[in-house]
Amino acid sequence: MTAQAAQRADLAVVIGLEVHVQLETDTKIFCGCSTEVADDEPNTHTCPVCLGLPGALPVLNEAAVESAVKVGKAIDADIPSETTFHRKNYFYPDLPKGFQITQYDAPICRDGELAVEVDGERRTVGIQRAHLEEDPGSLQHEGGSIDAADYTLVDYNRAGVPLMEVVTEPDFRSADEVRAFLAKLEEVLEYLGVFDSQRDGSLRIDANLSVVDAGDIGENGDIDEEALEAANRTEVKNISSHKGAQKALSYEATRQKNAVERGREVAQETRHWDESRGITVSMRSKEAEKDYRYFREADLPPLRVSDWKERLEIPELPDARRERFREEYGLSGEAASKLTSTKQVADFYEDVAAEYDPDLAATWVADNLLGELNYRDMAITDVEARLGEFKHLVELVATGEITTKNAEEVVLREMLDDGDDPETVIEREGLGKADEGEVEGAVGEAIEENPDAVEDYHAGEDGALNFLVGQVMAKTGGSADPGSVNGLLRERLDE
Repeated sequence: MTAQAAQRADLAVVIGLEVHVQLETDTKIFCGCSTEVADDEPNTHTCPVCLGLPGALPVLNEAAVESAVKVGKAIDADIPSETTFHRKNYFYPDLPKGFQITQYDAPICRDGELAVEVDGERRTVGIQRAHLEEDPGSLQHEGGSIDAADYTLVDYNRAGVPLMEVVTEPDFRSADEVRAFLAKLEEVLEYLGVFDSQRDGSLRIDANLSVVDAGDIGENGDIDEEALEAANRTEVKNISSHKGAQKALSYEATRQKNAVERGREVAQETRHWDESRGITVSMRSKEAEKDYRYFREADLPPLRVSDWKERLEIPELPDARRERFREEYGLSGEAASKLTSTKQVADFYEDVAAEYDPDLAATWVADNLLGELNYRDMAITDVEARLGEFKHLVELVATGEITTKNAEEVVLREMLDDGDDPETVIEREGLGKADEGEVEGAVGEAIEENPDAVEDYHAGEDGALNFLVGQVMAKTGGSADPGSVNGLLRERLDE
């Protein structure tokens, strides 16, 4: 091991996250403007409230609060009897009011946790708080990245869209752990129905990263608080995906370790993740909490929602559903994970398994349908309106109306590629299952036309029977059941 490698081994990475989740509501958090802003003309979904014009007063969106309470229940957080809103003061072009309405010392959720599996090991990530706030607008840097653009345009369509900021404890020790956590958090949010990952900018991550001596990390992964306080940290912004977080934090960890090894001080600053170049660049010095000059939002009264935790119901969450699938349907851990990857997939599987064999349903949903969708870079939500057609295809297989091979290799693929229903594909391709007489005739012809294969079969050569099965399948256009063909051939050849 080189001296530099040994020195690297003495350094450890500590990461905490601030994850901004866009909540799925019809209107913005403090006004009636629509949140459906994708592809619309810039600055067309605005009003005096979300633009912060004089005299405009905010009115809290009840649906956003309900979503926040559901998230709190899912992460087993404490929901206090009273929560309040504050003004976070800072000046940036995408913040029209010059302040952001958010929550400060009385968030709607605090002291939660989320279990996540990393490299086969299950561990718990502490969630310090989760609070409601409004989204700023969006900046469009023309002619280059943020540090090299010719000019910047501001679109306020997104200003006021409801966000929930999830702030974790500094519990991550690698970029891989961060990626696993983000995937799990997104999975839980989608099960709750409060989040849509397909929306542009629906999940945005700010990460605080420090490099400390490895000796400051305990055996259980805890960090000495004094050591963490003494270490300068950087905040990495503009991360918008799981993969982006992994790449950005891997880069930043390496940058800081290299600086420490060269005896340079790591500046406490905010850095921008430039995805196109794969680097972080300095934006500004890191603000301290006092710089935001928080004070109470006088236009919004205290919010009391402690009883909502009992009143609002949440669906069965991914981990619980995964375990139930294993116990109730006898599925393997891998199959159960695939079938609970999204709520839509899990719901569809249970719909099919309610009528057909659970193993058959698992094969068709987890392997066949999801496999073909993944190959086409599609999700089950892209075919949600057609799930009845795919269920009917499973029925045709289960009742023997079509062979499994033809259903998998022809019908399913043409359904996805051409948009046709299974009956149309079967009729067009002539895939109806061959009748008994047709199969028996094809078996007789295959035996008569291939005497060498018959002789090889009687001599005990394993491949001879498979060859004859293939001949029969070709004569029936693949519409015969291979198992039945195999049995008929053995019966005739052993006479």
